[in-house]
Amino acid sequence: MLTAIKDLLPEHPGYYPKDDLTDRSERFFASEIIREKILLNYQQEIPYSVEVGIESFKDEETILRIRAVIYVEAESQKGILIGKGGGSLKKVGTEARVDLEKFFTKKIFLETRVKVSDNWRKQKQKLKQFGYLD
Repeated sequence: MLTAIKDLLPEHPGYYPKDDLTDRSERFFASEIIREKILLNYQQEIPYSVEVGIESFKDEETILRIRAVIYVEAESQKGILIGKGGGSLKKVGTEARVDLEKFFTKKIFLETRVKVSDNWRKQKQKLKQFGYLD
């Protein structure tokens, strides 16, 4: 006879309040939404060598101000990410802002910059900074 899983597990009070949906910060979700737009808008090596860091996250009464840095591994990738006249980066920023406004249910001011961080995927310090290592 099969026993229900709930009968096999001991009862224990919850580890987190019932209204907590995640242990991730708002900054994490903002960076992931921006990163998603990069993955959707670029081909080849760019999406796989990019990381988004949130430099500033200011939640005001009527607006959320986010300043994000997009890290790439090479100067050539920076140029591709920005695009001619900044058009590609503007498209990513616009798409991200729309989704951020839906997610946070308030007006978003999004500022993005692109920085080169040579071979960041091979540097322990950078991997820790971006949350890939403890």
